[in-house]
Amino acid sequence: MRRRTAAARMAMATPVAGGDLGPDRAGGGRWYGAAMRIGAHVRAGKGLVPALQHGDDIGAEVVQVFTQSPRMWKPAQYGPEVLAGYRQAQAEHPRVTSTFCHATYLINLATPDPELAVKSRTCLVANLATADGIGSDGLVLHIGSHRGKGFDTALPGIVEALVDALDEVDADAEGCPILLENAAGAGDTVGRSFEELAQVIDAAGGDERLGVCLDTQHLWASGVAFNTPEEADELVDLVEGTVGLDRLRCLHLNDSKVAFGANKDRHENIGDGAIGEDGLAALLGHPALQGLPAILEVPGVGDGPRAEDVETARRVWQTGVLLRA
Repeated sequence: MRRRTAAARMAMATPVAGGDLGPDRAGGGRWYGAAMRIGAHVRAGKGLVPALQHGDDIGAEVVQVFTQSPRMWKPAQYGPEVLAGYRQAQAEHPRVTSTFCHATYLINLATPDPELAVKSRTCLVANLATADGIGSDGLVLHIGSHRGKGFDTALPGIVEALVDALDEVDADAEGCPILLENAAGAGDTVGRSFEELAQVIDAAGGDERLGVCLDTQHLWASGVAFNTPEEADELVDLVEGTVGLDRLRCLHLNDSKVAFGANKDRHENIGDGAIGEDGLAALLGHPALQGLPAILEVPGVGDGPRAEDVETARRVWQTGVLLRA
């Protein structure tokens, strides 16, 4: 599929400080000219449906949930009626416009350990099946670590696991996509650059069921600058030139506890970290990113995003839009 240039996308996008989420969608489900949708990772609760209320309580327009305990292999079991109930509740909800899921942290598709590879693939299928069943807009995935064996060695196994899971759960392009998240760069993690993510997607034959999630803290920690409008432009051009903006389905909006290039995954509340409000505003106001969900994964006071965190994120986005006015 031919991709538009970043400049062409920017010309199409007219950022606004509020307004209607129109029906016309382009690329990866993006509403051009629409407000950025501020979301938050929330507790799912029994039967998953309480996640919508948890999001509503803090003013989020998008929610992200784990489909099972993030640090346990055993998948949660949801019957067809539970999955259908969530889809209906989501469709009828007045504020929360979409749901994303985050895959279990234990999954490691790059592992050289055969036993861990099997467990990871089984767990990925279970996570994706639930995400697809509730009508999620994407399952965000940390690809994992090759444990020193090298990216090229790990690549065939990663691709096989991704494609097999997608084929087993959603054989057609209308199902829930897997969104590969950029890594903070610690150890031997895969996805520390958009070039690596592009190699994974290309090795999968450009499968349309693969997308990308951009995490601001991981970018910062991996040494990718974006905290001026000029740097944000360079980043957007980098994304377009590697994975393609059409595959960018959501942002993870986080400040950083660690310094630039520290290669550690440590999230901080917006404005309280090393990136700061102004640095995040420079990226959030970019015209090509308008309409995307920006999902908070900040600590709050220990229980995750609060209403004040959502309000801060929305204010930072509006500041970013004004930078481009």
